[in-house]
Amino acid sequence: MVQIFITGGTFDKAYNYITGELTFFETHIDAMLKRGRCAVDYDVKTLMMKDSLELTDKDRTHILQSCRESLHHRIMITHGTDTMVDTATFLASHDLPKTIVLTGAMIPYSIGHSSDGFFNLGSALAFLQCREQGVWVVMNGRCFPWNGVQKNYTTGYFEESV
Repeated sequence: MVQIFITGGTFDKAYNYITGELTFFETHIDAMLKRGRCAVDYDVKTLMMKDSLELTDKDRTHILQSCRESLHHRIMITHGTDTMVDTATFLASHDLPKTIVLTGAMIPYSIGHSSDGFFNLGSALAFLQCREQGVWVVMNGRCFPWNGVQKNYTTGYFEESV
């Protein structure tokens, strides 16, 4: 069984017709996994619903503690892309004896067919099951070690860090 922790990010944002903003209502992860006919046993827990630019040290400590306390050794974290590498670095510095994969989306799943969220979720779930212990970032069909990845703000893709 895998543990899935929800922290928010673009993955779970939805358009608010009243304010005209992207905001959080509820996670889409269960619906996405059902739609994708996921055959992996999983447990989903929402830790928070925040834009990653609003994450604090207290939030990252909560994510860390949740990973420590999880009975599962394979953990996926949905996360905003702007500070995903920061959280991955923080988790890796605590050397947990688990396999942890962070993933996210550049376009909200709720937007429809143009979202990369569905693809990233499936990729993250697959890499989570075959990678060794450590912290990984999975985006755009690629899996990167926590200390070898960066977000390219020009292209919108994650790539190896230099």
